Amino acid sequence: MEKKGCTAIVLAAGQGRRMGTKIQKQYLELDGKPVLYYSLHVFERSEMIDDIILVVGEGQESYCRSEIIQKYHLTKVKAVIPGGKERYESVYFALKYMDEQKNVAGAASEGIVFIHDGARPFVDEAMIQRAYSEVNVQGACVVGMPVKDTIKIVDEKNFAKDTPDRRTLWMIQTPQVFKTSLVQKAYFKLMKQEEIQVTDDAMVVEQMLAYPVKLVEGSYENIKITTPEDIGVAECFAEKRKK
Repeated sequence: MEKKGCTAIVLAAGQGRRMGTKIQKQYLELDGKPVLYYSLHVFERSEMIDDIILVVGEGQESYCRSEIIQKYHLTKVKAVIPGGKERYESVYFALKYMDEQKNVAGAASEGIVFIHDGARPFVDEAMIQRAYSEVNVQGACVVGMPVKDTIKIVDEKNFAKDTPDRRTLWMIQTPQVFKTSLVQKAYFKLMKQEEIQVTDDAMVVEQMLAYPVKLVEGSYENIKITTPEDIGVAECFAEKRKK
């Protein structure tokens, strides 16, 4: 089967308020390089990914071009565009760019888009390959892993109300991967809603189109760097991968 055109949308417009640092989390150094570099580098080297759209905070476009894209020779990055205040807005802007410009592989007929958080530096080629194989069958899939801990549902006063069966629970990661036409349709419909409350791309596809999303194995190392403690964990993973 001929490989379909694949575009990675890498999101790096987050403010990182929970990190508690002046530098946004995607630009913090991890083993001498910015966190954002690592996922871009994996997509750059991936056999599956043809090109990349990088979504950054408004006004950070020039910095990212000079200090990340040019500095690390990331030739697959075809566009650097400003994002929105919320994650879903940044994804929408990237999908809208693809729809209007049609200058990236994922915008082609039957194209595929990988949506990834730039604060997850440990995506790898095996994960990308698994997601690509699944999206060709299902049209929509996300990577994740079964939860390890017991999860409690609580009420407004933090009293436990229920304990769901752990075997049915996964923690969701990125990339989240879709046929481009499918996820564009979902997001374009979402942006017409008066009230928007979504936390990931799968939720948009589920709610807007009632379309089933398949879960694919990611990795317990595929963490999102959100709090200061995550940097210490990430440094351990980065050191491990050098060996």
